[in-house]
Amino acid sequence: MYMLTNISIGTIMVTSSNSWIMAWLGLELNSFAILPVISKTKHPRSIEATTKYFLTQSTASCLILFSSTINAWQTGTWAITQMPDKLPSTLMLIALTMKMGTAPVHLWLPEVMQGSTLLTGLLISTWQKIAPMVLIFTTSNHSPSDIALIMGLLSTYLGGWGGMNQTHLRKVMAFSSIANMGWTMMTLTSEPKTSMMNIMLYLLLATPTFLLLAQTSTKTLQDMTTMWTTSPTSTIMLMLLLLSMAGLPPLTGFMPKLLILNELISQNLTPAAVATTMASLLSLIFYLRISYLTSLLTPPNSSTSTTKWRQNMNNLKMAQITPTAVMSTTTFPTLSP
Repeated sequence: MYMLTNISIGTIMVTSSNSWIMAWLGLELNSFAILPVISKTKHPRSIEATTKYFLTQSTASCLILFSSTINAWQTGTWAITQMPDKLPSTLMLIALTMKMGTAPVHLWLPEVMQGSTLLTGLLISTWQKIAPMVLIFTTSNHSPSDIALIMGLLSTYLGGWGGMNQTHLRKVMAFSSIANMGWTMMTLTSEPKTSMMNIMLYLLLATPTFLLLAQTSTKTLQDMTTMWTTSPTSTIMLMLLLLSMAGLPPLTGFMPKLLILNELISQNLTPAAVATTMASLLSLIFYLRISYLTSLLTPPNSSTSTTKWRQNMNNLKMAQITPTAVMSTTTFPTLSP
């Protein structure tokens, strides 16, 4: 609880600061506070994940401090909104995307997620992205649009290709996060409000997905085939959540992708819109594969494999899962223009 409080304080410091020094201190507090949470299980894989997370976050923090120092030297101010020169703004964009796990600086995220528990993976995929994402949106008017577009295309393709060959759900969710960050980067400089809506809806989608996987102790694709023995209702809801993350209409996840494609076309970036749409088909493959294994492969009768005991759902956890899951699947008709 003490570490989770420090993580929250670090994020609040970043979101409320106007100076790069205070933002950097908040990011450091955020990064250091989550290290004991990742290594809590006392397993060699979790220790390895903690080390990788520490090294990548430290490198990104050094880049943030370096680029903000260059900017202060050139402009005479530490204000976050004052970054007119291309060199510090480019370095800052690379550093902040490294903190979130965006291609081509994304390789740490699947390994860290694999070495963490599902609830820790939820924390890394959702809450830990808020602070750097706020800084990216604050400096979006100074960010180089061509570099942001290239990083977005790389993330959508590498996220789709990386997730196709995975059998562990934590790695699948990591590559799903990378692909979604690609969609966010596509309109970062031209329409940051759409990018903000995309990342917030992804956080809304990822939260019930991770909670359902943790509630049913589901970690691999093989576990998905017998998940219906634990909770048939959770199986149906998880299938809808995955299809919503894939961006299939009329679910909630379709709306931000539609708005991003519309913005790319209005900016005369039709080839980029077509390439992004093709990349979404790669992600759709592993989403549909998981949905097929979850709800369509096994009929509702006695399984020949070892099945789990039916679990009594915790009322507190269900109080967290139910509203977010409903909003993640049915918000599209109310939010669509």
